[in-house]
Amino acid sequence: MRIVQLEGDFVVPGMRRPAFAHDWVEYGQTRPDEVVERLAGAAIALINKVRLDAATLDRLPDLKMIAVAATGTNCVDLAACKARGIVVSNIRGYAVHTVPEHVMSLLLALTRNLVAWRETVIAGGWQKSGQWCLFDHPIRDLHGATLGLIGGGTLGNGVARLAEAFGMRVLRAERKGATTVRAGYTAFDDVLAQADAISLHCPLTPETQGLIGETELRAMRASALLINTARGGIVDEAALVRALREGWIGGAGFDVLTAEPPAADHPLLDPALLALPNFLLTPHVAWSSRPAMQTLADQLVDNIEAFAAGTPRNRVA
Repeated sequence: MRIVQLEGDFVVPGMRRPAFAHDWVEYGQTRPDEVVERLAGAAIALINKVRLDAATLDRLPDLKMIAVAATGTNCVDLAACKARGIVVSNIRGYAVHTVPEHVMSLLLALTRNLVAWRETVIAGGWQKSGQWCLFDHPIRDLHGATLGLIGGGTLGNGVARLAEAFGMRVLRAERKGATTVRAGYTAFDDVLAQADAISLHCPLTPETQGLIGETELRAMRASALLINTARGGIVDEAALVRALREGWIGGAGFDVLTAEPPAADHPLLDPALLALPNFLLTPHVAWSSRPAMQTLADQLVDNIEAFAAGTPRNRVA
């Protein structure tokens, strides 16, 4: 069985190999124009963000399984895989600690104005002040604040647990546009209006594309924070730029962008925007603590072994 890893740079180096006879071929990274050639004759493809659409799958008649080294599967045409009998399995629960901790790190950095305070010290503000304590930048507590969660699952639940440990009130948002509100949930618009911070934890689908746009940003509190460790396309980035520059919201912490890696002229990479103390951007690293990466790599091989044994697991197609 020929197994081809197209994006080996994004899992743990030296990950264990499946415990059955196979031919393993690994590439660190793969460009779109290299996909078909590299997967020719492969029964199993390991991918992370490489796109496998219907046209590409039509050229890969030997492909039987796609093992996605991530939870999100929007890079794969699942309908086309189902029609062709190709099994698609993803990774689940591996980032249950690292992503929630990253969310809380962004929240803490923004509410306590850590970037601005760091810049003050670098500029010599404390040293020259003649005071033992400065009051240049406002500091807020998480305790007593309201956190709105849009999307749930293990990551949203993990964030909820940490937020409650800090003494935050957690509101789980009902689906946007829903006519009824489930028990334990709050209407989408009410969450926007009440939350001091909103954290996104939904997959990128046609329904969630642009879920947070100008209307939603303007509906948030002027002091509210928007945290996105999910997918870039969930937020209208042009609207976010305006929201930050014009003060519609209090700030934002993002770990994802619509295009990754972003072009040098991406609007959220504008030096003036990045210089704002109320905007933090990290390069899609919330998932990548060493323990989480090891769990991902182990589960990836588990999925492949289960498929080879005739008992596919973590199936999304």
